[in-house]
Amino acid sequence: MSLRTHEDWLRLAAEVKLPSRHYIDGADEAGDGKTFAVVSPRDGRTVAEVADGGEREVDLAVSAARRAFDHGPWPRLAPAERGRVLVRLADLLELHRDELALCISLEMGKPISEAHTVELRAAAAAFRWYGQLADKIVDESPQTAQDTLALVTREPTGVVGAVVPWNFPLTLASWKVAPALATGCTVVLKPSEFSPLSALMVAKLATEAGLPPGALNVVVGDGSTAGRAIGLHPDVDVVAFTGSTDVGRHFLRYAADSNLKRVWLELGGKSPNIIFPDAPDLDLAAATAAWGIFFNQGEMCTAPSRLLVHRSIADRITDAVVARAQALRVGDPLDPATEMGALVRESHLDRVRAHIDAAVADGARLRVGGSRVLAETGGSYLRPTVFDHVAPASRLAREEVFGPVLAVLAFDEVDEAVALANASDYGLAAGLWTSDLTTAHRVSRALRAGTVWVNCYEEGDMTVPFGGVKLSGNGRDKSAHALDKYTELKTTWVQL
Repeated sequence: MSLRTHEDWLRLAAEVKLPSRHYIDGADEAGDGKTFAVVSPRDGRTVAEVADGGEREVDLAVSAARRAFDHGPWPRLAPAERGRVLVRLADLLELHRDELALCISLEMGKPISEAHTVELRAAAAAFRWYGQLADKIVDESPQTAQDTLALVTREPTGVVGAVVPWNFPLTLASWKVAPALATGCTVVLKPSEFSPLSALMVAKLATEAGLPPGALNVVVGDGSTAGRAIGLHPDVDVVAFTGSTDVGRHFLRYAADSNLKRVWLELGGKSPNIIFPDAPDLDLAAATAAWGIFFNQGEMCTAPSRLLVHRSIADRITDAVVARAQALRVGDPLDPATEMGALVRESHLDRVRAHIDAAVADGARLRVGGSRVLAETGGSYLRPTVFDHVAPASRLAREEVFGPVLAVLAFDEVDEAVALANASDYGLAAGLWTSDLTTAHRVSRALRAGTVWVNCYEEGDMTVPFGGVKLSGNGRDKSAHALDKYTELKTTWVQL
């Protein structure tokens, strides 16, 4: 963690020069002159006026990416050289860690300690890992008859449109941009209009690292305009999207209405976290449950928002989570002592509070939180919130809240816990806590989720894939498996 104090971060926020234009073909691009305000959720104030892009700016960026792919050096560089550029970019992310972390805290409300130690570490790790992998992607030569030679080569797909959300603006962008660039693709990145500053800053650092013009372009704009333009553009070969399930459906329609581009989706979640009475450490299980739902203000697709607890320990676990919620320090994201920052926008705060009101109306018991806090700052802050006595069929048990709101449900038998966990349209992640090896294996296999954590939550590194099933999407980010999204397999059959 940076040794900067709260006062240091406030001073840096007043001094730092924030980017304000699209980044296309290796240079700033003002577009048609339209702008929009980037409003900080920490105090409701405008921190930057940023260019507002639409079809014209997307077309400029896609054209630059197409030229860079068809005629530029990036796809034709030796993979080891592409890797060295990505590793240099990782070094620059670490060098400029303070400014990037500040951008993230200002634009989406993440505590500066988490932006600095979690988000920036993850983003740099992704570029470094794929940079090191770039020259280790191997082709195949299947065994055929003596008078033939078969070659199976993995080739870059082309122009990638990467559309990413605001909750982890650099982590999720790096999980898409890094493997796409490693394979030799070129990229048009559209960050959320809520969090464009950090992405624009990274694009300039990529040029400094040696990425040629057009290889990485950033267009800022609303999803209904810039995002739609990327989805419909005939020169975009692949779309990689992280966001809501509803918007994911739009991208599938855009692909069908244009060039049938491949669409990879990482969507919502309503992740269950199951605690059995034989968990190896019940106190750790409770503390992790609280950390998981309140980390990043609960604005996390894998957040363990459904806590399924065996009835014999339900009161003990719930009381421990409530105590943690009461002790959690909510405050200014730029204060290193803050444990939970601001929700991304006033409108999002209103949406989360509507879920809370609906839970009360549905008969759930509010144990703690549920109300706005620090309203006098102008920021979008909410108390950590816990409900128990939640009915399995209620909206709180089934709908993604995307905020610091936990639903506690009790169960009696293992099969009941599995049924409750799988009673969701989503399937992104799940957790379970038990000392019984058989239970751990059987339950983890039975859970319909892309990731299952046993006796932990939200653990992993770049070596393992990440993604979901059902309405949580398709395809995988992270690991070597992410390369499947950005490469085509070509068979060459040679008659000798």
